[in-house]
Amino acid sequence: MRLTLSTLSTPIGTALIVTDGEGTLRALDFEDYRPRMDRLLRRHYGMVDLGDGPVPSPVRQALEAYFGGNLTAVDALPTATNGTDFQRRVWSELRHVPAGQAVSYGAMSVRVGRPRAVRAMGLANGANPIAIVVPCHRVIGADGSLTGYGGGLHRKEWLLRHEGAR
Repeated sequence: MRLTLSTLSTPIGTALIVTDGEGTLRALDFEDYRPRMDRLLRRHYGMVDLGDGPVPSPVRQALEAYFGGNLTAVDALPTATNGTDFQRRVWSELRHVPAGQAVSYGAMSVRVGRPRAVRAMGLANGANPIAIVVPCHRVIGADGSLTGYGGGLHRKEWLLRHEGAR
């Protein structure tokens, strides 16, 4: 699979953006988490040929608008992922959690129709390859704690504050 790797400077670090030939977002992570992103890409797609290129204009504009305060700017960006049916259901449901809100892992398990699968939901959330656009940062512990984030807890905290959820 041939994908394009781009970078974008953001207030929380340099974002790594992976898109396909149609400009569909396949991964979004941060430069200091590159090994994690590479691991997820291999897990989801097998061998990937990553070539450098510019950020597709719609992706750049949406992310810059999001970081500029238009919190819904990324909502319409097309994404594509591989993963299990359950993972894709979790990632799809994450896109329905509005900016400014946070939900618990238990509540997300209910939302995906598997109320007892809290741990599996957490694992699927942690395997999300598309940060921010698929807003896994909006999932928190039942007690309101920030229990983890693939891009670092400092980013999760910043994103939730940016969105007005903290």
